[in-house]
Amino acid sequence: MDIFARADEFETKKTTFKTRSERIIASREAKEIILSLNEIYKVDNKQDIMDQMKRITVLKRKIEKRLNL
Repeated sequence: MDIFARADEFETKKTTFKTRSERIIASREAKEIILSLNEIYKVDNKQDIMDQMKRITVLKRKIEKRLNL
């Protein structure tokens, strides 16, 4: 799957993670997406990629806040 499609799917999917394990998986998925987007951003330097990384980072922080990491 294309990384941009994965990022869009992650942003739009239902973000109510009931169990701790679901939150951990979502946090890891967000981290993986952010790092992949960062590699692309290093080459292209497009602002829309940076904006997408910022939005996913906000979601990741919310998930991690609930995990108390």
